[in-house]
Amino acid sequence: MALDIPSISAIVAAIGVLLGVVFAALQLRNLVRARQTDLVMRLYSAYGSKEFQEAWVETLRLEFKDYHEYLKKYGATSQKPVYTSVNMVAAFFEGIGILLRRGLIDIALVDELFSSDVIITWRKMKPLVEGWRQHFNRPQISEYFEYLYNEMQKREQTIQPAST
Repeated sequence: MALDIPSISAIVAAIGVLLGVVFAALQLRNLVRARQTDLVMRLYSAYGSKEFQEAWVETLRLEFKDYHEYLKKYGATSQKPVYTSVNMVAAFFEGIGILLRRGLIDIALVDELFSSDVIITWRKMKPLVEGWRQHFNRPQISEYFEYLYNEMQKREQTIQPAST
């Protein structure tokens, strides 16, 4: 079977198109990964801001065993600085949870940057969130913050299995 110049040129063109498609797919995958990394790093930058860190530390320093004790000690109005700090922290972690649930950020990167803080903060805020849910009859309050916590717990268990 002899190949003539038009046949060879058609084969070369087809190979060129195929290589172009493969190259474009690889580039797109790299672009998606770069955008995810950029998003997480921007979140990390916001997390590291003085304003957020002050709110986070204030939230962790609160002492309450349940929602009613929180209300009694700190009140519930939006004019109180504690309320603002707690909401800022909850909203930040809720946002990360939403992005994770939608597959817009990589769980490994989130884990490396935030996992301990997510776990510590959720454990602190869980009684408060449960109180909000009951008080406002809105079970979806901070549902993605809780989702984020659960995913971090699962990941921690798979990475470091319990010793027997």
